[in-house]
Amino acid sequence: MNTEQQLATWLKSAFIAACGEEASELSIRVTPATDTKFGDFQCNDIMPLAKKLKKPPRVIAEAVVQALPLPPSIQKLEVAGPGFINLTVNPTWLAEQVAALSAAPRFGIPKEGEGKTVIIDYSSPNAAKAMHIGHIRSTVIGNAIDRLYRALGYQVIADNHLGDWGTQFGILIQGYRTFLTEEERAALTVESLERMYVQSYNRTQEDPAYLESCKAELVKLQQGDPENRAIWQRFVTISLDEFNRVYKRLDVGFDLYRGESFYNDILPETISLLQEKGLAVESEGALIVNLEADGMPICMVRKSDGGFNYAATDIATVRNRVTEFTPDRIVYVTDERQQLHFKQFFKVCEKLGIATSSLLPSPSSLPHLEHVWFGLMRLPEGTFSTRQGNVIKLDALLDEAVSRALKIVQESNPTMSAEEQRDLSEAIGLGAIKYADLSHDPQTLIVFTWEKALALEGNSGPYLQYAYARVCSLLDKAADQFGKLDMNTCVLRLDTPLEKELVLKLLQFPGTVSRAAELYRPNVLADYLFSLSQIYSSFYQQSPVLKSESDIRNSRLRLCFMVAQALQEGLTLLGIRTPRRI
Repeated sequence: MNTEQQLATWLKSAFIAACGEEASELSIRVTPATDTKFGDFQCNDIMPLAKKLKKPPRVIAEAVVQALPLPPSIQKLEVAGPGFINLTVNPTWLAEQVAALSAAPRFGIPKEGEGKTVIIDYSSPNAAKAMHIGHIRSTVIGNAIDRLYRALGYQVIADNHLGDWGTQFGILIQGYRTFLTEEERAALTVESLERMYVQSYNRTQEDPAYLESCKAELVKLQQGDPENRAIWQRFVTISLDEFNRVYKRLDVGFDLYRGESFYNDILPETISLLQEKGLAVESEGALIVNLEADGMPICMVRKSDGGFNYAATDIATVRNRVTEFTPDRIVYVTDERQQLHFKQFFKVCEKLGIATSSLLPSPSSLPHLEHVWFGLMRLPEGTFSTRQGNVIKLDALLDEAVSRALKIVQESNPTMSAEEQRDLSEAIGLGAIKYADLSHDPQTLIVFTWEKALALEGNSGPYLQYAYARVCSLLDKAADQFGKLDMNTCVLRLDTPLEKELVLKLLQFPGTVSRAAELYRPNVLADYLFSLSQIYSSFYQQSPVLKSESDIRNSRLRLCFMVAQALQEGLTLLGIRTPRRI
């Protein structure tokens, strides 16, 4: 149990001693104090019991604090306000708690997900198009959630559900034959595919006969024509190579790359199953699932021309994932515009009996479906638009970030080799881009500006990277002057309020990781790391380390070491590198 759980367990026994078995079913939570003037932790759970017992909350609280002798962990219990309980803990016990955390793997992140499987569906770019700035949110947020769940012990299957099927490939195949020379086909790239698609699409708007030829090429592809399949496969392979180059740079990896095409063969049986269950009915030649009773518009699963749409593919995908992986959760990370789509097909899956969108345990252990939606990223002048030509390619964004970071690195580290400068600028520049996104609530709309994305001070990735490097520098200096210490043997003393505050913050790390994962909000962890770094900065400014007496010095060095541990673990969970020197 973490610190808060240990305190809550003892406090519940005090509730039962004071109030009898009436309190046994009460959920008791102990949380960090909102104001440390009144204590280190607090409990605000008196109200439900007061209603049940029909007694004033303060009377119950006063009985609880007097019910049992205080354990070694608690120094003082006090009642505040209408019935809040404030807890002040013993510094010696606190030191023991944080020492145990420091010695534990990954700074005590609990393995609460062991034995559970979660599939995380994120990034999902369209084949034959270069990744642009609009892909950064799903990729970065999805990868942070991926890392959080892995750290918590879940078996994570990261699935990149590529857009590799559909109408656009008829336009692409016809454009490939019409607009590219033999030389261009031989040297095919994602960029040339994208340019060619625009030409081909524009022709479909002007020439009805050309549009029909594109449709004919799509039908041939769908029917398995060997030549069209080979061309399509080449488009997908070239796209994957390009995507993986960008993912490698971002330190993002996937367990599966299963695009829409993977599920194409099971679409007919999925539709048949919906019909057999009486869910899909014909309407004006199309097949629909009526969701009006559930407060939603109808969900179309097959168009009037016989073609399948995204809802059909997504339902088939859930069926496949449930059969193959028996996951406990399936998490989708997409932008806010798809909220209705996910509500609809989640509800269809519930009606079909293959999944649920409720977190309550189901009798048949159906997987829980979760849509993690995020706000769009916009330019100050409006939304991105390929047709308006104002989309910033992802490569250009990353290159600009690294270029700006490189100037700072060159100024601050002129003696560093060019190779080291380049590597450090990659870590800082890409860290700035990721943190600029992850430090926001995912549902926040982000207006993109270079200044905000690449900020190198304040609440930013580079600031936290520098905070970590500064701690490492202090530890290195101490090793040079006094010899390398075994941190586990340094006696931890909490003699000042700032030392105690720092330890209390460090003890929140495991719970913060759990909360960030459960809420699908990496910004919860980002906020914690920034707060930790600020407390450390105050501690460093007011608490001499290297010039203190040996016992105080060693205690403070151990505290610094723990801060470095938490910063490194936390930034790694956000996908941000932690150079020891900046």
